[in-house]
Amino acid sequence: MDALLSLSGQALPLLRQWVGSDPGCGVARALLSLATGDRWDDAVLKEQLVVAHRDARAVGEREASLVYGVFLHTHRQYRLTADHLVGHFARWPADELAGLMLGAFSSCEDAAYRAHGDALIERQALLAGPESWPWMSWLASTRAEQGRVREAHELAGQALALCPRSGVAAHALAHAEHELGAGQASVEFLDRWLAADPQAVQLRHLNWHAALQSIACGDFPDARRRADAALARTDVGMRAATNWRLLLAGQTPAGRSDPEHVRELLAAPGGMAEVFHTFNLALALAVEAATEDLEALARRAAADERPDYREVLAPVVRALAEVTAGRPRAAVDLLSGLGEKAERIGGVRVEREIIQDTLARALVDAGEHVRAAGLLHHRTTTRSHHTYEDLLLAARAPATAVGPR
Repeated sequence: MDALLSLSGQALPLLRQWVGSDPGCGVARALLSLATGDRWDDAVLKEQLVVAHRDARAVGEREASLVYGVFLHTHRQYRLTADHLVGHFARWPADELAGLMLGAFSSCEDAAYRAHGDALIERQALLAGPESWPWMSWLASTRAEQGRVREAHELAGQALALCPRSGVAAHALAHAEHELGAGQASVEFLDRWLAADPQAVQLRHLNWHAALQSIACGDFPDARRRADAALARTDVGMRAATNWRLLLAGQTPAGRSDPEHVRELLAAPGGMAEVFHTFNLALALAVEAATEDLEALARRAAADERPDYREVLAPVVRALAEVTAGRPRAAVDLLSGLGEKAERIGGVRVEREIIQDTLARALVDAGEHVRAAGLLHHRTTTRSHHTYEDLLLAARAPATAVGPR
């Protein structure tokens, strides 16, 4: 359980060993489904979870409830999962295994559900007490996303003191240190942490965080190296987010995504199923300066019946098209009108920040240096390392997509 809760690279082999040695354990089978179900087809997933639920019911109500929650979560029924977890925690407070599904609240893409999830995590962490490193870790993540960065940093440190291998706490610390601009100190921590478990579940994602810290302190070769060495072809979003930041700062990007691959992803079933996923694909197109593709995607989003696509994604994608076409004033007008609605693009603070980066760059390119400086004032005055922000505010020619694939 410690390996699973800490997102260890040993978790999956241990889960498979558990199921093999005790095939009648419904919880073990369900947890394996939770960890690997996204690689199975629907028929196999349903079959495994039906068996797991049958076996879990023979053990007890808590076990059956856990398995049912896994069924909902693996079938992307996030609202139903969140509703189920509320009832589950009411009966079994601070259940750590149920905590593995807390991401359902944010995956609902609904501010009310996210707020309810935050309140639930706060309550369960209080009930679990300060010696529960899993709940301390989840609370640290919550505080980081709420912008309560100092609290997040302290909580993550406490969780890591209790369990140095807590992947959730290490991730929460990375988020907090991004907001603090920790720079090289954060990179060194992440490298040490990953070196202890090269198979850690978050290997690529934490390398992405390290790349962002390298950008923050101006070590652009390291950021490019990590993007090329640590991120797979399938990591389109993280690669695009790294490269677009590099381009906005006037730097050469890392190896880029194949634009035809991005087009295939957009055209595939489910290619526009989630607003944040679609936004990441738009960033990949922006890196390629694929203005026409961006304009077409913006039209699709504007015609979408879902409000987040129509009201938020469409103007953001259109602004990216304007930037790639060398029309920063139009991009400024589009992004300035968003305000707090930008949060509806999805993702987390570290990821959404790139919209503000784009606006700052567009403002500078449109000749509005004072306004751009005001936009980034909270970052340049609170982050220890902010070379990236300084470059965003530096007058120069608009960013263009150049560099090797």
